[in-house]
Amino acid sequence: MNLSFDQMYQASFDKNPDFEGVFWMGVKTTGIFCRPTCTARKPKPENVEFFDNTKSAILKGYRPCKVCKPLENPDETPASIQELLDELSENPGLKFKDYDLVKRGLEPVTVRRWFLKHHGMTFHAFQRIFKINSAFKKLQQGDNVLDVALDNGYESLSGFTDSFKNIFGVSPKNSKSEKIVDLKRIETPLGTMIACATENGICMLEFSDRKALPTELKDIAKHFNANIVQGDNPHFKTLEKELKEYFEGKRLDFTVPLAPVGTDFQKKVWEILRTIPYGTTKSYQQQADILGNPKAVRAVANANGLNKISIIIPCHRVIGTNGTLTGYGGGIWRKQKLLELEKAILF
Repeated sequence: MNLSFDQMYQASFDKNPDFEGVFWMGVKTTGIFCRPTCTARKPKPENVEFFDNTKSAILKGYRPCKVCKPLENPDETPASIQELLDELSENPGLKFKDYDLVKRGLEPVTVRRWFLKHHGMTFHAFQRIFKINSAFKKLQQGDNVLDVALDNGYESLSGFTDSFKNIFGVSPKNSKSEKIVDLKRIETPLGTMIACATENGICMLEFSDRKALPTELKDIAKHFNANIVQGDNPHFKTLEKELKEYFEGKRLDFTVPLAPVGTDFQKKVWEILRTIPYGTTKSYQQQADILGNPKAVRAVANANGLNKISIIIPCHRVIGTNGTLTGYGGGIWRKQKLLELEKAILF
């Protein structure tokens, strides 16, 4: 996406969040550089220049702004909170109270706000959800209800039953026919992503700011007739490892199992997407040709747009016949960054 000086200046003047990660602005009079959404007073056009990445700004002698902190990922999980999440993953029965947080040097209010912002619930609610998710899986494996309740830190069977009903709508004893889809928040260099998985594989991987995300989550819940709940899944560990390697330029193909949700036609289109080699692109027309239906260009484009598993099913490698990047659910700027990453590694 080639933006003009005027477009970047206007986006910066408007503090437009759509341009986060697209460019950074250097201020000649102060020697600092900022992200587009910086709240500091905007300088005159003749006193700024723009950069495609933070490295270029630093090499030019600019210092990062202390207001907008352009070197930081604003959605990144603080190390102290990540430690809490890791410990919960190891032992879902743990219960961190405010006192425990204070002992770790954490402000309970700060932790609460972070979880509300990034998970839509307080930390204590997150712990309950995580604990119930673990208990649900043990019940599905045939464990005794009372044993599961005690193993997961509940002091009484009634307390466990009430919590279980609040989330799944049924009692633990009647949960055998219920299903869950696990959900996890994953950070990447291009922003936070939301992953969903069943026992068969990853069924969603989307950037958290995608407008269609709520609709996609409802579609997945309906398809599997399941509740989507924060929790661990064996496929998440593989996914995180492979995504990290991909962004580091060390992985060209993904091996994590997938469980895509879509029609038979859509799945055929997505299979074709997975055959597009790393670092290359194809047009919608070429996709339709491979499908054996050259006139199905629009249907192919629609199927690409409904792909719920970004990057792994690489719809970012599809461009217009005239070479334009066209639409991308995660934002055109991310599509450009992904293609730039792959070409840089390949060539």
